[in-house]
Amino acid sequence: MAQSVKEVLDTIKAKDIKMVDFRFTDLFGVWQHFSVSTQQVDEDTFEEGLGFDGSSIRGFQTIDQSDMILIPDVSTAFVDPIFEIPTMVIVCDVYDPITRQAYSRDPRNVAKKAEAYLKKTGIADTSFFGPEPEFFLFDSVRYGGGTNSGYYFVDSPEGFWNSGAELSRLGPNLGGQIPAKRGYFPVPPTDTLQDVRSKMVLAMESIGIVVEVHHHEVGTAGQCEIDMKFQPLTKMADQVQAYKYLIKNVARQHGMSATFMPKPLFGDNGSGMHVHQSLWKGNNTVMFDDAGYAQLSDIARYYIGGLLKHAPAILAFAAPGTNSYKRLVPGYEAPINLVYSQRNRSAICRIPMYSSSPKAKRIEFRAPDPSANPYLCFAALLMAGLDGIQNQIDPGEPIDKDLYDLPAEEAAAITNTPGSLDAVLAALEEDHEFLLQGDVFTPDVIEAYVNYKRAEEVDPVRLRPHPHEYMLYFDS
Repeated sequence: MAQSVKEVLDTIKAKDIKMVDFRFTDLFGVWQHFSVSTQQVDEDTFEEGLGFDGSSIRGFQTIDQSDMILIPDVSTAFVDPIFEIPTMVIVCDVYDPITRQAYSRDPRNVAKKAEAYLKKTGIADTSFFGPEPEFFLFDSVRYGGGTNSGYYFVDSPEGFWNSGAELSRLGPNLGGQIPAKRGYFPVPPTDTLQDVRSKMVLAMESIGIVVEVHHHEVGTAGQCEIDMKFQPLTKMADQVQAYKYLIKNVARQHGMSATFMPKPLFGDNGSGMHVHQSLWKGNNTVMFDDAGYAQLSDIARYYIGGLLKHAPAILAFAAPGTNSYKRLVPGYEAPINLVYSQRNRSAICRIPMYSSSPKAKRIEFRAPDPSANPYLCFAALLMAGLDGIQNQIDPGEPIDKDLYDLPAEEAAAITNTPGSLDAVLAALEEDHEFLLQGDVFTPDVIEAYVNYKRAEEVDPVRLRPHPHEYMLYFDS
């Protein structure tokens, strides 16, 4: 990673870069970009910034205040491994051109303010995040809808529904398709995606992302996971954006389509993004106490208390779509139970116990999914945890039982996450003071986010007939 403007300009010259691609993230997590010839890039570019129309970006400016500028962050520069034309990518921060202040609705600005607030509290100076985004690779995708229709169709050679096909679209049916929930760790030829995932890993490594492991996931039809090594909050959010970009483009190069949609298939696992979190002060973690439950310090327990208390509001950012609540449903292997436990994957907060090293002590929050804007998701998690520490919120007793096999009276005592996007948006409206601390989130961010989600996602889904309703009610 470059550390100065001079290093960026020297790299452009040394590697004969032809284009610089400037990128930023909209309020809802989509990477945006435009490119400039390197003949037009000089030191002034990094000082003065580059203008763009903020009214054309979801959740940003109104048309009467549309002018915005991007200030490139030289520490994020990398040579893009996808483009044919040699291109350098630089992630940017969004600024107001008149006040020259960082823009409140820039998600990256929210993440940076969360890190600054952490330092200001004195609790710790670094928050490490390690997300585990899952995704599907399909080789056929069709969907659409209108006044008189609504449908989707996705397919994969691995899909078990193809086990009886006389011929597949790719030739003879050789069998070996993956049954539902049987995709975890089988070797090839059952796992057909080894080389594709390896190429994704190599693309990530080429831009400086440290990858720990890749593998097939539980679901049939091409569910995968590639795990990155933990990084500080904003840097990891940057990497999640690059991760999704590279996975989608490498997949497309191989005639596949990657999706981070949390629940694309009925009757099989959805795609989550379990988020590992830890706080450090200097070179030492503040999460570890050898005498505590699961070797957790009081700080870590209070952090969990904050996560559990504010979970419904957090989910507005961490599970941000109507489809997210096709994954987070009671009675299935979904992390909806607002409890914590060591090793237990049925709790919303799990304490991994792979290692007894203090450096490995962390909290895993399992409800998020990869459709989330990582900047807002990670910032909300950190702010909830800090609120728990500052107010010494007791998370209660851990539950080290299979939460899906509890007696009815015990199960009834456990609170679950809300069951819809509309419900978590309402929770965010009621419970967001913890996000406003340190001016990390601002009221306009929350208002713009909630209004957009209701108008553009909740209502359009709520008002449309569902295809399955024809099966249920057409003969009424």
